[in-house]
Amino acid sequence: MAVVTMRELLDAGVHFGHQTRRWNPKMKRFILTDRNGIYIIDLQQTLTYIDQAFEFVKETVAHGGTVLFVGTKKQAQEAVQNEAERCGMPYVNHRWLGGMLTNFQTVSKRLHRMKELQAMDAAEDGYDGRTKKEVLMLTRERTKLERVLGGIADMTKIPSVMWIVDTNKEQIAVSEAEKLNIPVVAILDTNCDPDVVNYPIPGNDDAIRSVDVLTKIISTAVEEGKKAKAEREFNAAREAAGDEVAAKVEDASQPKEEAAADESAADAPAKDEAPAKAEAPAEDTEQASE
Repeated sequence: MAVVTMRELLDAGVHFGHQTRRWNPKMKRFILTDRNGIYIIDLQQTLTYIDQAFEFVKETVAHGGTVLFVGTKKQAQEAVQNEAERCGMPYVNHRWLGGMLTNFQTVSKRLHRMKELQAMDAAEDGYDGRTKKEVLMLTRERTKLERVLGGIADMTKIPSVMWIVDTNKEQIAVSEAEKLNIPVVAILDTNCDPDVVNYPIPGNDDAIRSVDVLTKIISTAVEEGKKAKAEREFNAAREAAGDEVAAKVEDASQPKEEAAADESAADAPAKDEAPAKAEAPAEDTEQASE
């Protein structure tokens, strides 16, 4: 079954690029033609690259990886948050802080501070003994941290993959991913540089519907990866349980085998005595002849 159809991409306007005067020559191979001064992206290639990106994300998550969704432009903010939350992955949709990945240790301290303020706000006596001004300042600090870091509150390590909407706007995020060798999956509009992306998806990164459709595809890939991971773990547990049962059966049968061996050993002398009894008449015959 196809991840997405050509009709769905057309309806979402994924094929519309930028004006012909605003383009990156490196994107030429992804462009089908131009119409009324607008580049038209080759959706046949887009479908191929979508399949590649989908499989990569799925396999990464299936092996325990995580995906960080990034899109701070207005057209992407809602889609990035909704789809990241749907598949249970971290996201950044308001502002990318410099060093968010390359200086993750410092960011982790800010996350800890945010959680402290959240716990203080949730407690009935959290603000006891503080003036109204202090409470207001703490509330503002918490709100600011939640806006910038709320999407990565549960992220304990750098991600395995990054999904980025508009690599031109998210240049800092792309640069940090490159420094840390984090694979980047991204929408490539006609004004983007394909060299900075590991898994490009040629498409419109400005239209809300286009961003929605493409981000949903990545979210679905994450969900498929989680299912594959759960299934593999279940099968491994079942095999382990089967081996354990087999071992118990083997242990239980071992005493019976030992008992049978003891019985056969006890019977062995009786069988050896039989020939001796058979020789007795021969002795009597010799005595008679004498």
